[in-house]
Amino acid sequence: LGAEIDAGAVLVRWLFLDPRARERIVNWSDYASAAVGAMRYEGGRHVADARLTVLIDELRSASADFARWWDDHGVADRTSVDKKIAHPVVGCLSFGIESLVSPHDPEQRLIIYTVEPESSTARALPVLASWGPVDTEFATSPPPD
Repeated sequence: LGAEIDAGAVLVRWLFLDPRARERIVNWSDYASAAVGAMRYEGGRHVADARLTVLIDELRSASADFARWWDDHGVADRTSVDKKIAHPVVGCLSFGIESLVSPHDPEQRLIIYTVEPESSTARALPVLASWGPVDTEFATSPPPD
């Protein structure tokens, strides 16, 4: 579970602690509330995981939305969710997300993003892919003098 918590912690911290998440994910409240329900589900499966408990406590104290949804006691193991992303250049991107769990190893999940054929998202993805990899150091650093 350790690597799963580490990887998931990065996403969920960004989701609740970085204001850009609310700008980028158009249906943020739907997506974020589902993330809280999934964390509650994982917390029930791994009650002795101290790192998960620390992460939950951190998010409860830092995010009023997380705390409110956590206190609702909703549990979810959603296998399907929609995600709409506001891209600064190509506009709104819409994805269906499916989560599949291996029956032989429930700690392993396969996450599949899908798009509707001929949709604006399907037309935008090849354009985005043609731009190549992003140089994250350059993207986050101020330009040289």
